[in-house]
Amino acid sequence: MKVGIVGCAGRMGRMLVAEVMASDGVTLIGGTEHSESAFLEQDIAKLAGFDETGIVVGSDTDALFSVADVVIDFTLPQATISHTQAAIKHDTALVVGTTGLNKKEQAAVVKASNSVAVIQAANFSIGVNLLLNLTSQVASVLENDYDIEIYEMHHRHKVDAPSGTALALGQAAAKGRGVDLESVSERVRDGHTGARSPGNIGFATLRGGDVVGDHSLIFAADGERLELTHKASSRTVFARGAVRSAKWCEHKAPGLYSMRDVLSL
Repeated sequence: MKVGIVGCAGRMGRMLVAEVMASDGVTLIGGTEHSESAFLEQDIAKLAGFDETGIVVGSDTDALFSVADVVIDFTLPQATISHTQAAIKHDTALVVGTTGLNKKEQAAVVKASNSVAVIQAANFSIGVNLLLNLTSQVASVLENDYDIEIYEMHHRHKVDAPSGTALALGQAAAKGRGVDLESVSERVRDGHTGARSPGNIGFATLRGGDVVGDHSLIFAADGERLELTHKASSRTVFARGAVRSAKWCEHKAPGLYSMRDVLSL
């Protein structure tokens, strides 16, 4: 498959370039950055630590979508909207790892999935997706006398909170309990908050250093506590899952797919 990468010169973009170049069954066809990027016209492979290939960083995303079979997008929400439009225009499959999308931006992703295969995940780590599966199972068994708290920590540069993965864990827990996350979500505690509301799902967010991504889900009851934890020490786990998704989507019918589909969970 011919793979294009938008945001190819960023930290995650370079990881994706490296993973594509090291993987069988996929070929790097190109990559783009915004028009003001200092990396334009630089060799993409060299930026990722490989020998030069002659493929340089461009800024024409429309041209990239026109030649790629699938494009991997770990950028920003507003950019992702334009990428969904390009995917529809050129009938190009799309792997979306962008987090922090609002309802309008998510609607653009859903719209694209009516025309092309879209694989979207809050986290492309295989381990995290197994954690999501476990979370639903555990929440379906443990009743409301087990309080659910979700803790996440990321590097100081992350711009959205709680993380997309933390919210996905909350959704998985809510699904297991058969409730709507928005109605039981508790995002902020400050001052005299009073007692914890039974059945709520709490979130705690930490930012600092170069933490790639730590997530824990805690089920706490009187007398015992169950904790499910995943810690990522390298972004390569996200790149690996994204490239696996790109391979998986070959010849797939239009639709909105997740890592659960890719992993057959």
